[in-house]
Amino acid sequence: MLRRLCLNAAAGLLLPALLFAQQSASAPQNILGFRDYTTEQSRWDAAFLAVPSPQRAAEHLRILTAAPHWASSPEDYQTALYVASQFRADGLQTEIVPYRVYMNLPRKIVIEAFDSAGKRILNGPTPEHVDPTAYGGDSFQSDSRILPAFNGGSPSGDVTAQVVYANYGTQEDFEKLASLGISVRDRIVLVRYGANFRGIKAYIAEHYGARGVLIYSDPADDGFFRGDVYPKGPFRPETAVQRGAVQFLPIYSGDPETPGVASVPSLPANRRISASHLQANLPAIPVNPLSWHDAEPILRALSGATSPPEWQGALPFTYHIGPGPVTVHMHLEQEYALRTIWDVVGTIPGSAEPQAQIIVGNHRDAWVYGAVDPSSGTAAMLEAARGVGQLLHLGWRPRRSIVFASWDAEEEGLIGSTEWAEQHAAQMGNTIAYLNTDTTVQGKEFAAAAVPSLSQFLRQVTQLVPSPAGGTVFDQWQRDSAAKGKTEDGGQPNLTNLGSGSDYTPFLQHLGVPSTDISSEGPYGVYHSVFDNYNWFVRFADPTFVYEQQQARILGLEALHLASADVLPFDEVNYANHIRSALQQARQDAARHNLALDLGPALTAADRMLAASLRTNALEEHPPADATALNHALRQVETDLLAPQGLPNRPWYRHTIFAPGEFTGYAAVVLPGVTEAIDAGDQQRAQAQVAVLAAALQRAAATLESAVAEPACNCPRRTGTLPRSSH
Repeated sequence: MLRRLCLNAAAGLLLPALLFAQQSASAPQNILGFRDYTTEQSRWDAAFLAVPSPQRAAEHLRILTAAPHWASSPEDYQTALYVASQFRADGLQTEIVPYRVYMNLPRKIVIEAFDSAGKRILNGPTPEHVDPTAYGGDSFQSDSRILPAFNGGSPSGDVTAQVVYANYGTQEDFEKLASLGISVRDRIVLVRYGANFRGIKAYIAEHYGARGVLIYSDPADDGFFRGDVYPKGPFRPETAVQRGAVQFLPIYSGDPETPGVASVPSLPANRRISASHLQANLPAIPVNPLSWHDAEPILRALSGATSPPEWQGALPFTYHIGPGPVTVHMHLEQEYALRTIWDVVGTIPGSAEPQAQIIVGNHRDAWVYGAVDPSSGTAAMLEAARGVGQLLHLGWRPRRSIVFASWDAEEEGLIGSTEWAEQHAAQMGNTIAYLNTDTTVQGKEFAAAAVPSLSQFLRQVTQLVPSPAGGTVFDQWQRDSAAKGKTEDGGQPNLTNLGSGSDYTPFLQHLGVPSTDISSEGPYGVYHSVFDNYNWFVRFADPTFVYEQQQARILGLEALHLASADVLPFDEVNYANHIRSALQQARQDAARHNLALDLGPALTAADRMLAASLRTNALEEHPPADATALNHALRQVETDLLAPQGLPNRPWYRHTIFAPGEFTGYAAVVLPGVTEAIDAGDQQRAQAQVAVLAAALQRAAATLESAVAEPACNCPRRTGTLPRSSH
């Protein structure tokens, strides 16, 4: 009785929020997962939606970005203490979890360039700075704790060599150089950021025999060519540098010395890969980032062939490829050591199924201040946790456990999340979903990625959250998607596939946990630089912090619904159709590569999965009184899609449907085993991977069939192949 009285009192006080949820034009009539959403869950939702506060989010962000806090630094530990104190105040069972991981710290960075006469034309790197008297300047740029701009995972090195310009450093770019008769062997390669993951640029350059790699930010991509630069505007100024890890992320993430093993402090030394055997995951050649200010004299002094038109950047001269006559001297001194990092984990135990858990995660470490990346995500997650904590005070308890996790050392290779996931791998079968956010607020345009089974669930959550621009987040998202021509069937806003580059990777692609990722995008030109700080954020990202509030509400509602749903809101019909479409694309790709590939076994298995999914979805609409077996089957599908032996050349990645591309790093490759074998023209490997995929799909189909093997209700059978638009 006390619980119901508290709930009714909260709902009465929060009537405006409740009326919004009930009256919004785009609000769904039925909510996925609930037999009767309006009896209780809608009021808990209303109580939650009223809690996340722009003012509190602003305070979180101010505190989290007060100092540079590179992973393992004393300042990083202070942010761990702050997050832990907030979790505890919200009523979460909280612990700080340390790991000892292998990371580099720059001790000396020298980048010099010399023209054909031996005259020094660059004595760098140039410190990041903007005019302190123009447009308010920047009060954060001169902190003595700012590390030199470096790449995590780069070795030390002392190299002098001629330079070759290789555009974005993609596989296609290096193949283009080869077709032009230009070799990068024993040379330093200059590439620009964009098109693929920075670690892949080094990965490919090393395979082509380069002795070093410099990665610069061209103003065509995020500088003056795009708009006004900071501090006048949001884009990258002349001396700003994009830091970042160059670990070979598509091989495996986490501590490079412990793939598949958690690097707990007590881990024996003999369980680690020796530093001399890390070439599978770390570059063997020195790599360092540059500003366009420092890249300009190198590019200007290059001769040789004129670059292809599509390789031309925005600097005011014609780009040439080289090699030479300019030479560069790279002198990098990196201090590698086992360093302590700190994850912060707060748990709310479930009342009925405590072993089942929903994990909400965001990383906390930053290359410098990290206002957008990642502190905007941390601020939103803290407000989501505070909202859930307020429900606890009102007497609410989740059916399933909710875990809020603040990961460390994400920037160095998704290390904190990977080590925690590997440590708890045995419990991942009970993890219903992993809900990620990272650079959660860059601007005003909502964006999301998810496994196909959670796409409609995520869309529906956004229909319950008001947008600062009016209407619901779904309304704005749909309009933005339509304006970009990126809608799906029925005009639904587009969700992208999950590749890599953030903390969902170990959960989804190594351990098979269904995952989502949300953000709010905008003109974010200061990524991984000194200028991603509180001053930039309040001027260009979210001055009133209302989008922080929006993201906290979405993240929290995702967790609330998954933790309390009667039936897990997974749409396996959409998943099966997604796979069938990908197989049709694979057939076209194989024909284009003149491969006689037999996709029949995989297509048959996908059809079986679709037929089972249609029956399961019908059962979800009229669920049995005890939905335990149904829920188990719906969750098990994602794990079934793992290949026990992993992907070719990179067994840590086991997901047969989604993985980061071996030569892209960030972007998802769909059906990676099959697709990458086709792209390589490898008939034998492609056919073997079709068999691996077919076996995974047969497992998923059998799991779904088990849920409907015995009639539990007299319910109509769904027909058709399109995903549900509402439930």
